[in-house]
Parts: sequence; structure tokens; C-alpha cells
Amino acid sequence: MSSHVPSSPRRAVASIAADAAYRRLKEAAKAAIRLASLVGACLCFPAALAGPLDNTECIAPAKPGGGFDLTCKLVQTALLQGKYISQPMRLTYMPGGIGAAAYNAVIAQRGDRGNSIVAFSDGSLLNLAQGKFGQHTENDVRWLSAVGTDYGALIVADNSPYRTLADVMKAMKADPTRVVLGAGGTIGSQDWMKAALLARAAGINPKLMRFVAFEGGGEALTALQGGHIHVVTGDAAEASQQQMAGAKIRILAVMSSERLPGRLAQVPTAREAGAPIEWPIVRGFYMGPRVSSADYAAWRETFSKMMADPAFERLRAERGLFPLTLVGNDVDAYVKKQIADYRTLVKEFGLSVAR
Repeated sequence: MSSHVPSSPRRAVASIAADAAYRRLKEAAKAAIRLASLVGACLCFPAALAGPLDNTECIAPAKPGGGFDLTCKLVQTALLQGKYISQPMRLTYMPGGIGAAAYNAVIAQRGDRGNSIVAFSDGSLLNLAQGKFGQHTENDVRWLSAVGTDYGALIVADNSPYRTLADVMKAMKADPTRVVLGAGGTIGSQDWMKAALLARAAGINPKLMRFVAFEGGGEALTALQGGHIHVVTGDAAEASQQQMAGAKIRILAVMSSERLPGRLAQVPTAREAGAPIEWPIVRGFYMGPRVSSADYAAWRETFSKMMADPAFERLRAERGLFPLTLVGNDVDAYVKKQIADYRTLVKEFGLSVAR
């Protein structure tokens, strides 16, 4: 008997096999699509959740240590302890030009980073007023918040013959070369400006004063105690902390509008002591110019809540800062007024402005 299969049944068997293969291929394609969808969802889901308070970064425009580092670490601690962020804020150090390097880098390369904030101080604003940030101005970033302030202070050694600020000004008026001023900054810096304002209050041309520049406030206070200079135009919080550490110094006056709380409550303001000088040293943050309004608003609201918490007040006081709470439009207005005032001072003192 022949084993030959008729052509028609053979075609039927082939057709059945082809249909089965097609169904298997179709099911495999569907499974692949489902798998791709699941993988895509897994990849996209975290990104969809990521917001401005995820993977946060604070840029300190200096080397570790110092005021910018302190400012970043203050909010790093406050945000984490208050559970506004789930992971510790990353600190990035970007030294150069008292904030100039960071300012330019943020505008040019990081302008839209909604999870990144940058520390600033009044030293940054003074540099902006003098054109030291290159082509950029105060209008090229988004000012976020001021979180605290220090104030200028006039400091002498414990054994100084000058008992009051009036004594210092009287001596400067009689002979500008008799009183040697010193601080941690060169001509045009914050500390030099404080000395120039004191000279002007004493009725002499700031160009006639004797001023010695040191690498930092600590070095200036050491020279003061050694009798190498007579007055330091420094910072109130730093001087107070040095006193607690055993430094043999006295604070004659603070450059604030009213007396400061705590250990400095008995120290008169410069105005009370006869010199109408105010010099706040604000600490705060800004963001890139292209950060979205939604991300900026999220940070603004977070800072408002964080700074209203008594726990933040304690953290700020521990770091030697005094209360100053500004956010959003308020800090923007403050910054622009300060820079305008600094520009006036720069002109009055005949300082050059970078172009």
C-alpha cells in the first residue's frame, strides 16, 4: 500500500501548522509589548516622582569651612530633621572670587536645575556691586531666601586703652595714623568697608586711615591680642565665639540697627556709640535663572515652613547667626536694595568698578 499523502490533505496540514506558528508569534509579540511596557513603567516611574526636593544639592562657593559651608550645612540639617527631604542634601564646593565662579557656572551650565540651591552672603552682593562677577548682574538668578544674618563689629583687645567706640573715633580724628585698623579683607572688601565707614564717622578721609589686611578674621584677632593692631573691624558672631573660646578681646559696638540678643545684649550699637553705621552680613540662597516657577515655589514654601519652626531657630543660633527670615519677593527686594546701596558706597569711596 502506498504511503503517498494526497496533495490536498498535505496542504491542510501545512496550513494548520502555519496558523499555529502565527498564533505563537502573535502571543510572543504581545508578551514582548507587555514586558516593554512594564520595563518602561519601571524606568519612568521614579523620574515621574522626582521633584525639586529629591536628590537635593547645595553649592557652597568656597572651600570647606567658612561662612558658605556653614550656611549650606545649616539648611542641610534643618531640611533633613524637619523631614522636608528624605535623603541628606549633597554639598558641592565651588570656590573662586567670593562666589563669582559659582555664580557664573550656575547661570551658564546649571540654570534649570530645580533641585540645586547656592549659598550667598553680603560679600557676594558687594562683589556684584563692584562688577566682579563678570558680565552677570543681580538680575540673572532667582533669589530664594535669607536664612540668618551676622553683623559687623568693632573689636579691641582686653587691655586696650580704648574703652568705648567714641575713644577710638576721637583718637582717629586727632591723628589718623595713630590707630591701626585690621581685618580679614583687602581694599574694597566688606571688612575694609566697615573700617572706611568708621573713618568717615570719625570725620577723616578713609584714604588716610591705616589698615592692615589679613588672610582671615582669626588671624586679625590674633594680631589684635598681640598688640600689632588696635581695632578689628570684624563680625559679631565670630568675635563672640572667640570670646567664649578664651580670646582676650572686647566688642565695643555692633553694626546693627538695634542691640543683639544673648551674650551681646549689653554691647551698644555703633549708632548708640556715636557712629551711624549698620552692616548686616546676610546668609541666604539663590537658584538658577531657568528654574521653573513650580520648582521655585516648592522651595520658597519649604523654606517658609522650615524657618517658622522653633527647631530652625535653635540650629541657626548654634551657628552664631541672628534672626533674619526673608523668602521670595522679599529677599529679592532686599538683595537689590543692598546692591544699590553698595554701588553708592563704592562710588563715594572712589573704588574702581570692574567692567
